[in-house]
Amino acid sequence: MSDQADIIEEIMGRYPGKPEYLIFLLQDVQADCGYISPEAMNLISEHACVPITQAYSVATFYQSFRLEPKGEHEVRVCLGTACHLKGGQRIVEELERKLNISAGDTTEDMMFTLNSVNCVGACALSPVILVDGKYETNITANKIEKILKQINNEHAGYSEGGTNV
Repeated sequence: MSDQADIIEEIMGRYPGKPEYLIFLLQDVQADCGYISPEAMNLISEHACVPITQAYSVATFYQSFRLEPKGEHEVRVCLGTACHLKGGQRIVEELERKLNISAGDTTEDMMFTLNSVNCVGACALSPVILVDGKYETNITANKIEKILKQINNEHAGYSEGGTNV
């Protein structure tokens, strides 16, 4: 049994095998494993006594669930009204270009995951991105460059074989 399967078995031991516990199971597995793998989805759906299609339907309905592993650093770009009007989409495009991925994807080296979100509640400071949950405000292309370089510098030697930003 894999390490992940051991973790999932322990989580399933916390909840009765009933459909009403499906979301709790998904949340706990994601919290402990970082995402919900196909293996995890199979075990969870069996334990909760729901068809695998129903488990996937629930997991894909809620944006907070991840079915793919995320990178070490998560960048979320706000596309709410204020951020959109101040160039939020251009920020997404700049990050896509610099990271060589599309929004919703993770770099091959698992260093960055890029996502867009509807609103982060910091409209007066738009455009806004969140980097690992930290608000970065009044974002410009220059600020993006500085933020990515700072992350790169924290990973000594990273740009030699990793995402070159």
